[in-house]
Amino acid sequence: MQELDERKTKILNAIIRNYLETGEPVGSRTISKYSDLNLSSATIRNEMSDLEELGYIIQPHTSAGRIPSDLGYRFYVDNLIAQKDKEVTEMKEFMIERTEKMEQVLKQVVKLLANNTNYATMITAPSYHRNKVKFIQLSQVDAKQILAVIVTEGNIVKNKMIPVEEPLDNETMLKLNILLNTSLNGLSLEEINLATIARLKEQAGIHSNIISDVLDAVAASIQEDEDLQIYTSGATNIFKYPELSDSQKASELISAFEEKQQLASLVNQTLSNEEETGIQVYIGDESPVATMRDCSVVTATYELGEGMHGTIGIIGPKRMDYENVVDNLKTLKVQLDNIFKKPKGD
Repeated sequence: MQELDERKTKILNAIIRNYLETGEPVGSRTISKYSDLNLSSATIRNEMSDLEELGYIIQPHTSAGRIPSDLGYRFYVDNLIAQKDKEVTEMKEFMIERTEKMEQVLKQVVKLLANNTNYATMITAPSYHRNKVKFIQLSQVDAKQILAVIVTEGNIVKNKMIPVEEPLDNETMLKLNILLNTSLNGLSLEEINLATIARLKEQAGIHSNIISDVLDAVAASIQEDEDLQIYTSGATNIFKYPELSDSQKASELISAFEEKQQLASLVNQTLSNEEETGIQVYIGDESPVATMRDCSVVTATYELGEGMHGTIGIIGPKRMDYENVVDNLKTLKVQLDNIFKKPKGD
């Protein structure tokens, strides 16, 4: 396959995209309307003539338009996959770097918070709330399997193998990719309604079963519960307060910090209050965690963009220094946002 220069590549891509959308042969006048090309019809005709000589497009019958050849489809698919692979790789590298940095910072933050307040503290790594589909890439693995790569909000990448009864040709694969991305990109699971699903299946025709499998994979990707990472510090500070140092009460609180399931309930309660993304205070019986009913619990939700949310929590006696606690939480919210926010231009 001969390497094409940038202009020929853009024109070939425009021809293929237009043909996939309309099913009609594509002429130079149609291609000239693509705003990012800025080429005259005459220049486009010359380039199309070269592409035809090279075997990337063909002229069916006596039509003035051109359609992609198998070689043209192959060029388009290979470039599309290479581009998406590069995007996925960059996303993974960024997320790995940020995750490693995040774990170190969060451990330091929760320890500092315990020292500054003299209370028990916790913080969670961000989780992805109300995920949306960013893009979907289908590619043929072998005669019996398709790989679906699903990228959701927060640049989380999930892979799903989908069985097929027979190999799909390049044109079918491209049409399915375009159909899925055009219909689903930017949608949350709640927004993928029955009407959307029915339209997708109708447009996919005999390949509607593949659409069903992809939709199941999308739902699993969005709903999948990652292990909630909770970092804690200062649990023994509880013993500094007589009203909490009773052996049974203290034991229950320490156990909650060690086992973390109850802390996860506290986090879920905090994140479920979507309108309360600031600081929340639970006093005594207001606490969603039974073992903390003799305490005050102050939580804050921090946001890192792209649907990422985390929770900071401080647990202490009801007579805690609320002003100091709130000041610490407000400062941390700002600092975490500044530390982990992806710089513009990255």
